[in-house]
Amino acid sequence: MASLIGTTIEFYDFYVYATAAVLVFPHLFFPTGDETTALLSSFAVFGAAMVARPLGAVFFGHLGDKRGRKVTLVGALLTMGIATFLIGLLPTYTVAGWIAPLLLVVLRLAQGFALGGEWSGAALVATENAPEGKRAWYGTFPQLGAPIGFIIANGLFLVIAAVLPSADPSLPSQEFLDWGWRIPFLFSAVMVAVGLWVRLRLVESATFSKAASAGRLAKVPLAEAFRTHWRELILGTFYMLATYVLFYLMTTFSLGFGRAPTDARVPGLGYDYTTFVLLMILGVVFFGIFTLVSGPLADRFGRRATLIVVTIAIIAFGLIWVPLLSLGMVGVVLWLVLGFTLMGFTFGPMGALLPELFPTALRYTGSGVSYNVSSILGAAVAPFIAVWLWGVGEGSPFWVGVYLSVMSVLTLIALLIGRETRDISLDDVDAEIPEALP
Repeated sequence: MASLIGTTIEFYDFYVYATAAVLVFPHLFFPTGDETTALLSSFAVFGAAMVARPLGAVFFGHLGDKRGRKVTLVGALLTMGIATFLIGLLPTYTVAGWIAPLLLVVLRLAQGFALGGEWSGAALVATENAPEGKRAWYGTFPQLGAPIGFIIANGLFLVIAAVLPSADPSLPSQEFLDWGWRIPFLFSAVMVAVGLWVRLRLVESATFSKAASAGRLAKVPLAEAFRTHWRELILGTFYMLATYVLFYLMTTFSLGFGRAPTDARVPGLGYDYTTFVLLMILGVVFFGIFTLVSGPLADRFGRRATLIVVTIAIIAFGLIWVPLLSLGMVGVVLWLVLGFTLMGFTFGPMGALLPELFPTALRYTGSGVSYNVSSILGAAVAPFIAVWLWGVGEGSPFWVGVYLSVMSVLTLIALLIGRETRDISLDDVDAEIPEALP
């Protein structure tokens, strides 16, 4: 529960920005005069956080593998919370000129840096304390923070949009642009206070405590990980690729695509903001449900077998975007529900799979680097490429779906090359690494 609460807050902070990147930042920080160019600029800053995430993984991973999981989780939460709160205080382009987007980039980088250290620690606290045979089930709880954080962030934006309604359903109201958008960022301070209270009461990972007592911690975890577990670093990176691309297409890209008018230069689905976000939240409910469902399946059938089946389904899903979306409202709902259901199935087992690739002395660093380097290959560029492909298709999402399928093929290849980790004992893994240093 402690890992779930922490990741919920971290992902809330991250998604507040993702929503604002589509809804308000193109108007407030990148007023280029061309809607597509402004949206691409906003997505470029959105992607900057993904570049910072591996740096956060290295920094917090080093601390986590040397000093323990608990202290790093507190540091990551504070970094994220402060950065998010400060975004809510930023001046806009009309007030500060180029300094406004510059400060936005800096704070977005800080968000990415924090999330880079958050996920691994939360996953390790859950899985390293899990009973035998239930690691994947325990590992789904930090993963569940993603859909819950998304629902809270977008739900709050919906409430504000309802209180400050717009006469034009395709655009936010002037009050929303003036000050309403700041509320979700400032509210982060309340959530972080709750998270810190939980994190400070957290118990240190039993597996880490055992390794520390035995003197089996690495002097430089990053160097050891690259020297002795480079294969696992590469495989873990590609394991996550389909998950990242799918998620950011179904959240960030879909919000822009769903709200774009049908008569725009690059037409979209033409939904008003409130309607489409409610549809997205419906889809994210399925994301949460099937994140939890995926844990027992991965414990029973294995992580690799479960993910191979799910990845094949994601490949097929990417190829049926146009037929689905041609069915009107029913098709849009099916598209969102199917996409987020597959997201739950692929995201859930990662909380156990990536940590199981590495020994205790390198686990925070190794799993964090894999998870976050994949964010550059997948999440950082996915919305940007998707908007470009959307333009290439002159409003059709066909090439965006093909892009998802191609990236998923790379994940499928990695899964076929990799090995099953379900029956690996974390203590047995520790015994296999003489390179762990006192």
